[in-house]
Amino acid sequence: MEDNSAYQEIEAEFVALEERLAAPELLADRDAYTAVARSYKELEAKATRIRELRRHREDIEAATEMMAEADDAERGLLQAEIEAASAAANGLEAELADLMAPRDPNDGKNVIVEIKGAEGGEEANLFARDLFDMYAAYAGQQRWKLEMMGAQSSDRGGYTDVVFMLRGDDVWRKMKYEGGPHRVQRVPVTESQGRVHTSSATVSVLPEAEEVEVQIDEKDLQIDVYRSSGPGGQSVNTTDSAVRITHKPTGLVVSMQDEKSQLQNRNKAMAVLRARLLQAEQQRRQDELSEQRRDQVGGGGRSEKIRTYNFKENRVSDHRIGLTLYKLDRILAGDLDQVVAALAEAERQENLVGS
Repeated sequence: MEDNSAYQEIEAEFVALEERLAAPELLADRDAYTAVARSYKELEAKATRIRELRRHREDIEAATEMMAEADDAERGLLQAEIEAASAAANGLEAELADLMAPRDPNDGKNVIVEIKGAEGGEEANLFARDLFDMYAAYAGQQRWKLEMMGAQSSDRGGYTDVVFMLRGDDVWRKMKYEGGPHRVQRVPVTESQGRVHTSSATVSVLPEAEEVEVQIDEKDLQIDVYRSSGPGGQSVNTTDSAVRITHKPTGLVVSMQDEKSQLQNRNKAMAVLRARLLQAEQQRRQDELSEQRRDQVGGGGRSEKIRTYNFKENRVSDHRIGLTLYKLDRILAGDLDQVVAALAEAERQENLVGS
């Protein structure tokens, strides 16, 4: 079996990255080092398997050559060695085919998550906080860093709107499935008759956009500053530190008021604006490539609820893949891996069918 030229290119690139990481001058440039280290990590799994595959192929070749001069007892041992190496090689080839499938352009990016209370009044805002707490707990389990970017608290301690950044390995790969409307079925704290109500909150998951990816002309921005306020409209700051940025070409509006510094609020608002513009551009390209959006898994479809949380039955149902788990308490505590794994497998199978 001949070596795939693509494998040779990956190995050569991986070796070049190893050499660059060892170069002292790279350590002086933090941004360049981070970019090279990220590329190295992305190739490491492929390069490791390619090297293992080559070793098994060499074992098969050597054992095959020895068969010509071997006696019957040796032939049996050599044949068993060939079969074991062949099975291992086949498994590695399957793994490499999976790894070399078209890559999500947002893999490796941090994400900006925005949760808003939607249908259901104050109960929707309380559910928005529950979702935030769930993602915060999940981030802790994954050892991601959570950075608050903005929050509007409701009168009963929920969130009408909360925005935060998640930084760490595999953040986009695991969080991208969370985008869409989430529905809750439970007895609200405001319900005196014990009746179950249905409310919802929306979750937006945006890949962080670097400035080089999304270039924004300052002339296209309308920037307003004002005093930040808390629940009920009371002033929580004595200076005009809150910032509202309007991107005039698209009409997108981003407001930030959590920081005391106008500059900090402006920087956070710009980060959210870049992420939204990147998502809009990626969606435009996707729509151009296909008339039918792939929204069952990973598309973040907003037209219908993607998941239901039923407190009475301790049930979570993901409607995109027909998954039902009776462990709502554990999932709200951050144990999302089983849900994420099922969605990732459904996406992988869909990609195989479409390839």
